[in-house]
Amino acid sequence: MEFAYTDKVNALRARVQAFMDEHVYPNEATYKAQMAAAKDRWQPVPIVDQLKPLAHAAGLWNLFLPHSEHGAGLTNLEYAPLAEIMGRVQWSSEVFNCSAPDTGNMETIDRYGTAEHKKQWLTPLLEGKIRSAFCMTEPEVASSDATNIQTSIRRDGDDYVINGRKWWSSGTGDPRCKILIVMGKTDPHNPDKHRQQSMILVPADTKGIEIKRMLPVFGFDDAPHGHGEVIFRDVRVPASNILLGEGRGFEIAQGRLGPGRIHHCMRTIGLAERALEMTCKRALDRHVFGRALADQGVMIERIANMRIMIEQSRLLVLHAAWKMDTVGNKEARREIAAIKVAVPNMACQVIDWAVQAFGAGGVTEDYGLAEMYKTARTMRIVDGPDEVHRHQLGRLELAKYRPARPNM
Repeated sequence: MEFAYTDKVNALRARVQAFMDEHVYPNEATYKAQMAAAKDRWQPVPIVDQLKPLAHAAGLWNLFLPHSEHGAGLTNLEYAPLAEIMGRVQWSSEVFNCSAPDTGNMETIDRYGTAEHKKQWLTPLLEGKIRSAFCMTEPEVASSDATNIQTSIRRDGDDYVINGRKWWSSGTGDPRCKILIVMGKTDPHNPDKHRQQSMILVPADTKGIEIKRMLPVFGFDDAPHGHGEVIFRDVRVPASNILLGEGRGFEIAQGRLGPGRIHHCMRTIGLAERALEMTCKRALDRHVFGRALADQGVMIERIANMRIMIEQSRLLVLHAAWKMDTVGNKEARREIAAIKVAVPNMACQVIDWAVQAFGAGGVTEDYGLAEMYKTARTMRIVDGPDEVHRHQLGRLELAKYRPARPNM
């Protein structure tokens, strides 16, 4: 792969950086103040909505969607450095209409939806007029193995009827969330356990949907986005809402989660870069025992290791993006599994050292490091835990050395 960014990418990086410098960083305090003053934390934050038209007018909109007439025409490799810049501020991806889970849901509908699905749901998502949620994980089963999912999607005439319980359905707290992509079983007795599941589009206002509670993450409510525990009781939707057809849910999940995982990793590298920047500034400004922290050997060593770890992770992500672009998501599963383990673990360590550099202030919300750590630590579970990705990666590595079975 070519390591140098193209002129096209460098120009976009400069434009995204300029937008961040002019509109996002100066409004971090505004965002925090508006959230603190909000009577209803689940309403959209005004400053985000104010910045969206500016990003759209600047041509910095829907940058994430590769190989599609609806996106900016960027490959995964080209998008990576842009997502990293956005990831430095945790709410800024939404400003560019490049935030999860909408990105993954838009890509899913774009790839697997019908013309009617795209007209009804993809178009308003692309325009930023609505938001969405992805309902896959369940509390009663180990959902890291998607074949465990128990939610029922039963055909009844011209409809499907959905019954089940989901949680960590990110985005369900947002009043703009209008469409859910729900994974469940249409054929639970199929001997092929990977053909039992299907995915279906469910309007958020459909009768029978109950948001039981919003789940806190290390004490943060993640409002106005939020992660809901959702009950489906005899939820009835038209049969035409099924994606690709019955039994294709596992296939869709694999197609959706690859891009979702790498986008998370891209943004997380930006978060780690921000933590390193904050650490360096703190080390130069703070004095202890008559010397700046930056003159302490342990701090110098940690900063060096932070830089090494970030660069290693960035190169792994760029390589995975290149593989996805050149041989497809399925063939790049080894690289995707590797970054999904490496990047969040790197960020957890980098941010932890940043917290240590800030001392007692690091564990408050004065500097945002506690929320940054929460995000990085959660990434070790989101879209599959470390253990699942390590297991897959180890099996793929061992497969290269297993003797081939003779033809029978």
